[in-house]
Amino acid sequence: MASLFKIIAVGLIGVTLGLLVTIYTLERDRRGYKVGPWRSTPHDGTAEIDPYGLASIARAGELPPGATEAVSFEAAADGGGAPLSPNCDYLVTIHTPAARYWSLSALTPTGFPVANQAERYAFTSADVLRDQNEPAAILVSARARPGNWLPVASGKPYILMLRLYDSSPSAIGTAFDAGSMPSIDKAGCR
Repeated sequence: MASLFKIIAVGLIGVTLGLLVTIYTLERDRRGYKVGPWRSTPHDGTAEIDPYGLASIARAGELPPGATEAVSFEAAADGGGAPLSPNCDYLVTIHTPAARYWSLSALTPTGFPVANQAERYAFTSADVLRDQNEPAAILVSARARPGNWLPVASGKPYILMLRLYDSSPSAIGTAFDAGSMPSIDKAGCR
């Protein structure tokens, strides 16, 4: 009887550890490719997706776009590696990416738009203000700012998401060049 109890206990411990390791592996910030603060899983919308990618998509209930439709990059930290804080302002500098259209949005850690009083949820390549042949500069802050201001909720965590729409497959392969990715620089804290 004691050996049956030991077998059941070892089996339960093994199943529990296996589930915990799988859940840990499926977290968004542990999958994909990373350069600086940006992370992407470009194979999620393709036939080359791995089993962990399929499980992660099923768990989140999201439908990723095809690789030639869009590729997404998430950042939960600034260029220095510190987590993004709603008590700090950040300057995001975007050089013209290899895509026909791009957007930068602030999302909750679970992937929903950050609610804010200004009701601005993203900037796109069509509506950002910038000088010709200059990179776009967007200020992410909980306090109102002139110019390209992307508001976030005061006191609530967030991530930034850059989406490149209608990019060529070759652009996806080169998108993780550290020099071509947007920089996220801390502009001050309160």
